[in-house]
Parts: sequence; structure tokens; C-alpha cells
Amino acid sequence: MKTRLVWSLAVVGACAGLASAQSAPKPPGKGASAREKFVGAWRLAWMEEPGPDGAIIRRTDRKGTLMYTADGRTSVQIQFPESQSSVSNDYVLNGYEASFGAYEVNEDAQTITRHVEGSITLGLVGKSLTRAFRFSDGRLTMRSVRPEERWSVTWERY
Repeated sequence: MKTRLVWSLAVVGACAGLASAQSAPKPPGKGASAREKFVGAWRLAWMEEPGPDGAIIRRTDRKGTLMYTADGRTSVQIQFPESQSSVSNDYVLNGYEASFGAYEVNEDAQTITRHVEGSITLGLVGKSLTRAFRFSDGRLTMRSVRPEERWSVTWERY
């Protein structure tokens, strides 16, 4: 009886370990396409935006998650700190940003376009948002393709 219990526990442990190893995300290799590099979960590293005087401010006090699936789906959530909880604009409502939809990557132009299907701010629904992107040192940086918009968002893999 004791031997059977030990073997049962060993089999369960081995199966759990195998399942964990198989589901562990692997960063794409060096020859991966840009689309392949997007796939997975990203955490917000920092955001850069112009301050009141126009100088760029790096914000590291926000928390966020960005996800891309291999079949072309995306979602993003960003929580602003308590001191910025009243921030609201086209993307943010009361210090919180959230949206989801589909995406397309243009490898030649180094852009990604998110087709917003749902958002905490209803004005984004139905819009297509094109962003320039760059992968560097395990990070993903995105910025607007509109020169008058001087912000960027940098993500790191979980």
C-alpha cells in the first residue's frame, strides 16, 4: 500500500513537471519574424511622455500587461498610480487603460496595427491604431507613427 502511494505521487509529480515544462514560454529565436517576437505576455517597464514644459518624462510607477497570441489577438491593461487616478483621455478612464482586439504586423514598415474591438473608453472601439515598434535587449518599445505624438511605451517579457 505504501509503495503504491509513493509511486502514485511520483507519477503525479512527473506529469505536473512535464506539463509545466511544456507550457513554459520560450522567447523566439534570432531568426524569428517580428510577428513571432510579439507573441506572448509582456509587463510594462516604463512609459515616456512629454511633461508640461515639453521635456520627456520617464514614468515607472504604472503597472501593465500586454498580450499577443499567435492567432492575431491582443489585449492591454495599464493601471496608473493613485496620484494619477483622475487621468482620463482617449485611452485612459480614471487612471486605467484597457482594450482588446486583433492585430497585424507590417514587417517592412516595422509597424503593428491594433484593431480595437473593445475598450474601457468607448471612443477607441472600431479604431485601428498603428504604432512603430522596436525589439532590443528583450524589450519591446512602441511609439506613435504620428510625429506630433512624442510618447513611447516599453515592455519586457514576463
